[in-house]
Amino acid sequence: MAKIKIIQPEEAEGKLKEIYHQLSKDRGKIAEVHKIQSLNPHSIPAHMDLYKVIMFKKSSLSRLQREILGVVTSRANNCEYCQVHHAEAVNFYWKDWEKTNALKEDHNLIELDRKDQALCDYAKLLTQNPLESVKQKQVENLKELGVSDKEILDATLVISYFNFVNRLVLSLGVELENDPGGYNYD
Repeated sequence: MAKIKIIQPEEAEGKLKEIYHQLSKDRGKIAEVHKIQSLNPHSIPAHMDLYKVIMFKKSSLSRLQREILGVVTSRANNCEYCQVHHAEAVNFYWKDWEKTNALKEDHNLIELDRKDQALCDYAKLLTQNPLESVKQKQVENLKELGVSDKEILDATLVISYFNFVNRLVLSLGVELENDPGGYNYD
């Protein structure tokens, strides 16, 4: 149960009502992670702008790779809400729930290429222990595998974004929707 007041779409007025309408139009529906920000409506479009840049804009990382990193980061934080939502997105590409569910358990349970495996390892370690990530020279290891500086930056942005959202969700008690799928993933 949410730990703070949430203004539901049917109660929204003014700017919040406009934001909810735009979210519903652009994404197909309004997520609870956006509703939790309803007391500060201006944070919602800023949040969505950041999300769209990191997850949808041109990148040397594929949309699938970015969604996988989101799931791995959310798993490392025990954030079920984000794991479920972004596993839906992963499965949009994989179309294999068995593999997708294994990713949610542990990325080491599925076969990934070396680059994707290393990116997932980086996501987990950076989330759980940023200093250890530096000590273990994770960035240097990625470079040795041929991961470009731009890909490392983009991966770090995705991982950092999910750590931000995971903390928002976990600290404020955002609950998973009854039907978490159905968003626009492209």
